[in-house]
Amino acid sequence: MAEPGNGQVKVRPSCTKKVVGPVAQLKCFYTNARSMGNKQEELEATVQQESYDVVTITEMWWDDSHDWSAAMDGYKLFRRDRQGRRGGGVALYVREGYECRELIEGNSRVKCLQVRIRGRASKADIVVGVCYRPPNQDVEVDDIFYKQLGEVSRSLALVLVEDFNLPDTKWAHNMAEREQSRRFLECVRDNFLTQLVKEPTREGALLDLLFVNKEGLVGYVMVGGRLGHSAHEMKEFSVLREARREASRTAIMDFQKADFGLFKILLDRVPWEAALKGKGVQEGWTFFK
Repeated sequence: MAEPGNGQVKVRPSCTKKVVGPVAQLKCFYTNARSMGNKQEELEATVQQESYDVVTITEMWWDDSHDWSAAMDGYKLFRRDRQGRRGGGVALYVREGYECRELIEGNSRVKCLQVRIRGRASKADIVVGVCYRPPNQDVEVDDIFYKQLGEVSRSLALVLVEDFNLPDTKWAHNMAEREQSRRFLECVRDNFLTQLVKEPTREGALLDLLFVNKEGLVGYVMVGGRLGHSAHEMKEFSVLREARREASRTAIMDFQKADFGLFKILLDRVPWEAALKGKGVQEGWTFFK
């Protein structure tokens, strides 16, 4: 298989070595979680181990009750929950230190969010987006999304990950059976987007997609592994643009010099049962942190 760097897809087994290729300015991760549920700790461990700069998730199934548990140390969180019913929603984490802001769209019916990451020096800004389209979404909402997508892709470098739930689309031949799928293909062509994922991402179907509007914007793409018991394969990819980092004034602790023996003694002195008495889960966790 060709070396990564020209949009080729590599399948990553559960245990694999790093792919050697062009240096990535932004190392990115995507998964369709099918409910974060008890997957948050696994997600955080994966993100920290792989040192991702951008993390995108569809179908978190979060609501306001998850505000305390969704945050991840060292990352800014942008999210758009699905309102009024179970399921859906999108989230995007960006590593702290990158200058970024969410592009606010006017229609909450479209479960899509885009974050503009500022380029370094004279480099152009990048927009990273994540979208989720429910299988039963109506044509009117599709049209709103297509309009938003056209406006963003015409003006900025765009990297978009999404689960569009149109399994009849044949990306190798740019063909589709259903009318809604053909309309989506038309939107992709009109906005000069290129779809980079070639491998099936769920039960033999290619549902989780990766689009770019500029050649050479994304380097390698790897598909493989699952978060928890999700039926969707995860994706890792690199964005080959330099992003500007904010000047950090945060003091970084050197844990190699920590006195963990003393730390344990101090923790043991805390009367935890009394300190947490009467506190709910959220309040108790906040107090403990």
